[in-house]
Amino acid sequence: MSQLFLFALALLILTPPWVAPLVAFLAQWGGSVWYKELFNRSQDGLATAFAALVWTFFQENPLWLGSWNLSAAFGIVLASLAFFVANIGSVTYIIHLDSGTPFTEVWRKNFNWLALSYILLSPLALLLARAYETPLIGNWGGWTVLMFLIPLYYSRFYWDEKVRLEQAFDTTLEVLMNALEAKEQETRFHSERVADISRDLALAFYKDQAKAQDIYRAARLHDIGKIAIPEAVLLKPGNLTDAEYALIQSHPQKGVELLSPARKVAFDDLVYRVILHHHERWDGRGYPKGLAGHNIPDEARIVGLADAYEAMTAGRPYRKALTPEEALKEVQENSGRQFDPDLVRLFTQLWEQNPIWRDRETYLAAKEGSLLRSTSPQLSLASDSPSPSESGPRTSEG
Repeated sequence: MSQLFLFALALLILTPPWVAPLVAFLAQWGGSVWYKELFNRSQDGLATAFAALVWTFFQENPLWLGSWNLSAAFGIVLASLAFFVANIGSVTYIIHLDSGTPFTEVWRKNFNWLALSYILLSPLALLLARAYETPLIGNWGGWTVLMFLIPLYYSRFYWDEKVRLEQAFDTTLEVLMNALEAKEQETRFHSERVADISRDLALAFYKDQAKAQDIYRAARLHDIGKIAIPEAVLLKPGNLTDAEYALIQSHPQKGVELLSPARKVAFDDLVYRVILHHHERWDGRGYPKGLAGHNIPDEARIVGLADAYEAMTAGRPYRKALTPEEALKEVQENSGRQFDPDLVRLFTQLWEQNPIWRDRETYLAAKEGSLLRSTSPQLSLASDSPSPSESGPRTSEG
């Protein structure tokens, strides 16, 4: 969120409509190359101008509910939304042009949740303006404003700390994934695709962007335990012996053990639930715990379905890849056996919307052509499910 947001809104309340956009354009910190700085200045100036137009409209056209004048309340909320749409819309459009990702997908996955933050913070701008007009200390309202700014500064400080922790988390993921990629370079995009499928499925299931993002991060680590599996077993092209297959099946537990020193520090319990239980089955025939039905954590059921679909559509020397249509049919036929029926219905609905992850070749082409850029590092993990029912030859895919 722009640091000028609250100040720009407060200023447009206190001054003529043209002042706040001009100040927003001029009041920028340097440090960027000239064209980026010009874009940032123009972006904030235009967003403030749109907000000023909305605020001015409500001041010139009062909105009454009986004896209550609601112009200020409605005006500031809608002005903040105008600021949000103009500000974030321009950023989304630039990302769309640069990456080729559809505008709506960029908006939905990155900025959709911000609208509520703008709305909830908008009354603070009104309070800042009113505080300036009503001095509590001396004869200058600036002292009152300063009293408001101190807690705002600390809230911003803690938000920045949260962002830094998330960046540290992503850096840790990159290190771990690079270590595994050194073993399994042939399946470079497996975990990234599993993570993208999982995020969309989680968003449809929970209707919670933050939860979906947490599952996305966990999905990228779902096969991290394979670091502990010998390469001779992990990369074996043919059938596995019983002992080798048991070793492959140990990778969920090994993943949890590998990350156990970072528990509660870098990774929360959700990550461990996904790693440990993403090979459980709805009918209880999965591993490592043999959990069934709703005893399997929701997050693990989501990632498990995504992992199986990715595995089915990824060709191997010993197994031909299924088409997206064939893979969807397999998923549907195993509803209530390997997969949660509710998740299968949601997955089918998402699949029918033709997301970019539906077809593996399209997804890989998009990744390689930077048409689906991610702010997170790309991953490389092999799949663990040769088929949804886990029948057939035992291979290094588990």
